[in-house]
Amino acid sequence: MDVTAERVIALPPERVAAYAMDWRHDHEWTQGIRAAALTAPGDGGGFGLGAEVTRTAYFLGKRIDYVLRVVEYAPPAVLDMKSVAGPIPMHVTYRFDPHPDGTLASIRIRGDASGYYRLAGPLMTRTVRRNIRKDLRDLERRLTSS
Repeated sequence: MDVTAERVIALPPERVAAYAMDWRHDHEWTQGIRAAALTAPGDGGGFGLGAEVTRTAYFLGKRIDYVLRVVEYAPPAVLDMKSVAGPIPMHVTYRFDPHPDGTLASIRIRGDASGYYRLAGPLMTRTVRRNIRKDLRDLERRLTSS
């Protein structure tokens, strides 16, 4: 699976990234995430390169707990995370690039479904694509309604 969604948000990248890269907001705009916790600090303490965030989500009716480690952190441009624990090996990349109308926000998710999820592969890809489109829509709504 390799799925990407993009959306132009009429705000500067610094503002969009500050909200979206803060794990404490994950449950507010990311589909299916019920909770997120910083479970290991980054190299410099707090959130950043090397930090680990544990997310609790629901996908295809099942609870999924997984841990993402920050492998690239360059605000406001990129946050790149790889799973280090969970049922599906995945790689999640958030990008926030300058755009004439504000910010081109994108989410890319790469994963290797196996076991139970292998059978649901095509459905999973469609569901992830739909969900990350909704994520970007909800991110925009959160930022522009306040």
